Formats: sequence, structure tokens, C-alpha cells
Amino acid sequence: MSKSYKNQLVFTVKDRCRVCYTCVRECPVKAIRIVNGQAEVMSERCIGCGNCVRVCSQGAKIFLHSQAEVKELLEGSDPVAALIAPSFPAEFEEISDYHLFIGMVRALGFEYVCEVGFGADMVARRYAEIMNKPTDKGIITSDCPSVTFYIRHYYPHLVDRLAPIVSPMVALNRCVKAEYGENIKTVFIGPCIAKKAESSEVDEALTFTELREMFYEYDITPQNASPSEFDPPYAGKGAIFPVSRGLLQTTNIREDVTERNIIIAEGSPSFKEAVREFDDGLVSTHHLELLCCKGCIMGAGMGKNGKRYVRRTLVANYVKQKLNQTSQQKREYYVKKFDQLDFSAHFTPEDRRKPLPTKEQIEEALVKIGKLSPQDYLNCGACGYDTCEEHAIAIAQGFAEPEMCLPYTIEKLHKSINDLNITNEKLAHAKAALKQSEKLAHMGQLSAGIAHELNNPLGVITMYANIMMEERPENDPLRKDLELIVEQANRCKKIVSGLLNFARKNQVNLTETHLEQLVQRSLDSVVKPDNVKTRMISEMKDPICFLDQEQMMQVLTNLEKNAIEAMPPEGGEITVTLKDNLHEVIIKVADTGIGIEKENMDKLFTPFYTTKELGKGTGLGLPLIYGIVKMHKGQISVMSNNNKEEGPTGTIFTITLPRNPNSV
Repeated sequence: MSKSYKNQLVFTVKDRCRVCYTCVRECPVKAIRIVNGQAEVMSERCIGCGNCVRVCSQGAKIFLHSQAEVKELLEGSDPVAALIAPSFPAEFEEISDYHLFIGMVRALGFEYVCEVGFGADMVARRYAEIMNKPTDKGIITSDCPSVTFYIRHYYPHLVDRLAPIVSPMVALNRCVKAEYGENIKTVFIGPCIAKKAESSEVDEALTFTELREMFYEYDITPQNASPSEFDPPYAGKGAIFPVSRGLLQTTNIREDVTERNIIIAEGSPSFKEAVREFDDGLVSTHHLELLCCKGCIMGAGMGKNGKRYVRRTLVANYVKQKLNQTSQQKREYYVKKFDQLDFSAHFTPEDRRKPLPTKEQIEEALVKIGKLSPQDYLNCGACGYDTCEEHAIAIAQGFAEPEMCLPYTIEKLHKSINDLNITNEKLAHAKAALKQSEKLAHMGQLSAGIAHELNNPLGVITMYANIMMEERPENDPLRKDLELIVEQANRCKKIVSGLLNFARKNQVNLTETHLEQLVQRSLDSVVKPDNVKTRMISEMKDPICFLDQEQMMQVLTNLEKNAIEAMPPEGGEITVTLKDNLHEVIIKVADTGIGIEKENMDKLFTPFYTTKELGKGTGLGLPLIYGIVKMHKGQISVMSNNNKEEGPTGTIFTITLPRNPNSV
């Protein structure tokens, strides 16, 4: 491992992350952890493939840049060689002559510019030897560092099946040191992020995108560069290595399924599936040529907008041109010269698998995302995981969050919206109730003042009218007039009494009351027509409370009489529902009548306001009820609908009383 591997290869710019989970979906080893809605790369699990960098449309995933370290090498006293990956024509397609590209690299300060394609030639010879040997034990190619990291970290028991051969980069590095001396510094330049962590033999590694940035920084262009040729050793057919099946073509081995047990897989889903089947013993006798990307020409260290088959064509054209311009004799000279070099590699297992959670932990995580039964498993992949169970495992392991589940989040959002609507509705009712309460409080003060001022003169009128009536004989015509005065004065006293009740100036006589029995008596005492049905529904756990029975009977009978009078000609039903909790009792009186018009709702408890015909109501019934409820330290509210298009018509009065007003 190189010193760079101690650092994190890929990391997140949190300000840019939009939490789309694309990086989670594309990461072959799920090395992305979501914490507080932010995607973080877990360096201990990362294999450096750079898939997350390539697919992130927001530029939130960036990789470790090495320009500063390379500049330091170039400014040092030791010569520095650039090891150029053969995929460079696919990246720098605007440079028609590869000699200009080499000249641009030299202009940065590199003393030697060598082609990794020669390393591929040497490695291919070793692979050919292995593949041509009859064996019942398949091998896995080891030239892609992301694949070797994947095997070492997640299939450590298959490390001995990795071909014990270095990658083309390391192979060329050994050749360059043998040719130019051990003191030479080397910098790999190519399409791969994982190369930064592959080997300590290579001093530093740049991607092609980093090289572009350096060209821009130093104002190096094809127009001001001097054409140059690669330094030896010269590459041959190995330059085709970065395209699909490049290794096979370099080894001159035919891809014939009837002759060879060779499986070629590119891209994260394909290479993972191949390794899994290899591990299961299904294809364990086959040789696996694996690339984490769809060919090195699609590596994460290249520009994002390149087309795969255009890039393939550019590399193929370059190889043809190169083979025509470089003599075979020169190429073979260096192949023979370095054929005896050691190109072997030794891989050690580094198990980084995390133990699977227990069945209980997985089930608990599934419940968190609303997966209560197998029918709830949508396996839609929106979270970045292939299945709901994989997402649950990641939650249990601390890699994911429940909110990543799109159906769960949408359902939760809908519930929040419904809860918010209910809260808004309650708030609206509370505001209306508060407004009405303030209005009635002012009205109560006025009513109390009026009642206080009228009580004394009404008493005097009643007293003297009675005295005068007693002094008149039975047949005196004035006696009838005096009786009328007494009758009307008593009526005024009742009105004043109602005003006092509304203003809460009377006393309540609290007694222990069985509320169910009280309500049933009120229903039995009300005279109702045959087409009106009444019923009581009790959901109370404890029907005992403390009330003024006489006053509360007045409340109930008034509401029940009003409900009967509100019924349409065909009749209807009155339902009294009782509920309770530890501290309160709740009485709901509901009817299926014609309902109350919306414009009258705010005036219901206003004294002397009535919708009944003239002479049939004083407008003190509901204000009286309001006053009695307030004297019991309770609350009264009303809901009504008189529009059949909006649902069933009717009215519901809800009275909430403390179980014992003295304890409030």
C-alpha cells in the first residue's frame, strides 16, 4: 500500500450534498454512510473505485488530489518519470498528435515520460503462462486495484486466487527503475483513483483530470508544446489494455467459450456477481478477468462527459498508429531485456466485513421503515439499497437512516400534513372559542350589571302589586290588572335570573353524581314526538363526578329540547355520548337535525338572540347553559353542518367538565 492509502481517497463536500442517495446506489461495497441526512464516505470500507465521484451530479464527492506532492517531487534533485496510462487518447481527444501530449507532460518538468502499455505487455506474458497451464483452479486477475481491494476486504478467503502478478503500473515502475536507476522518482498518471493507494513502489499518482488542471495552471497547450516521443521501454499491443477485453487481446488468447474457461466482467454489478458465483463454486474453475469500471477508459479520474465507444475507438486508433510508427525490433528488445524481472505480487487479506445484525435487530429496523409484513417490502431501490432488507441491515449497522426509504418518508409526510391540518383546525376552533369567550365575558359583565340594577325595582313592583291586589275584592276590575302586573314582574325576575346565571353570579351546589343515570333521566323527562329517537352511549370507566344536579339537568334538557325542535319533518335521532379520563368527563349531545347556519354560529350564546319565531323563545337558553358550564369550570363547544352537500346535517354540542370542580 502506498502512503496515500493512509488518507481518505474520497470524501464529501457537505454543502453540496443534496441527499439523492445516488452514491449509495452506485457504491459496490456500500461504503457510504448517511448521518443526519448527509452522505459520508467510510474510508475503512472504500475500495477507491470512484463510482460515487463519477455519478454525483452536484460535485459533492471529490477525491484526494496529489498535485502538491507531485510539484514537490518535480522541484527536487532526483529525476522524475511520468508513467502514462495507455488510456490517455480517450481523455485528451482534442490533441490529435500524441507527440504533442508527451511534449506537454515534459513541459511540467518530467525528465522521462514512459508508457504503462509496456508494463501491460510484460504482465500479459505472465498471464498467458498461467492461463495456458491446464488447471482445475481458476484465478482472478489482479491488475485492477479496486477489484483486488474488494477481494482482500470482502472476500479475504479468496486472496490466494488472485493472480500473483503486479499491475501494468507497478510492472513498468520496476522496468523504469531498472533502466534509469533506483533513485528515480515515479508518478503514475491515469484514469484511476484507486491507483493512488495501490502500491508504495510508485511515489505518487495523478488522475487525468488533475493533469488537466496542472496544464491549465502552467498555461501548457498543444500550441506552445514541443512534440516528443515516449522514452523507452516502448509499448506494443499492451496499449489496448484499458479497453474491454484488453488483457485477453494483449495475451493473444482467443475468447472462445468452447476452448477457454474465461469470464470477463466489467462494472460493479457484473464483477460482484462474477466473484459471488466464483466463491459459491459455480464457476470456480474459470479464470476471471475483472474490471471495476467498464474499461479503464471509463475510470473516475477521467472527464465525466466522455462516450464509452468513442473513447474505445480513440484508444484503438492510437494503438494502430503507435504500432506502425515503432519498430517491432525495438519493442521486442525491451521485452527480452526485462523478461527476467520479478513481476510477482503478494496479496494479504484484510477482512473489513462487518458482522451481520441479529434477526431481531433487522426486524426492529424494518419496523422503523414501516415494513411490518412481507407485503410491505417494495424493494424499489430509492434508498440506494437493492432490497428493503438490505436497507434494514444498513440501518442496524449504523450506515443508513429510516428516512432514506422514500415510501416511508412520503407516508410520514402525509401523516404530518394530516396532523398539521387537524392542528390547524383545532387552532381555528380554539381562536373562535377564545373570541366568543371574550365576547361573552363582556356580555356577562353587562348582564350582571343590568340584573343587579333591575332586581331591586322589580322586587318593589312585585311587593306593592301583591299588597294592592290583596286589598282589592275578588270582583274588582282593578284586581285583574294587578294580577297582570305581578305576572309580568315575575317574568322579568326569571329573565333577570337567567342573566345572572349567564354572568356566573349564582352558586353551584356540588354533589356526588352518577352521570350515566343523570343523562338517562334527562332523556326520559323530555317530551319527544314518535319520529325522534334518543339513545345514550357510555364509554366511561368511572361515571361518578361532582355536579350541581339541578343545574346540569337544566343544561341537558335544554340541549335535548333544542335538538328535538331542530329536527326535520321526517324526524331523526339524538345521541348523548359520555366519555371520561382521570380528571374530566365529556358529554356530547348530537342530533341529525337541519343544522345551524354558519352566520349564526358566533351568536349562539349571546343573550336574547334566538332563531325561533317571535314569542317562542327568549334567547336565554344557550346563554344559561353557557353560564352553568362556566360555573362548573368547564368548557362548551359546538360543531354544526346545515349543507347536505358537505355531509350529513346536524349539530354536536360538546361539554367538558372537571370531575371535581373543587380540585381545579
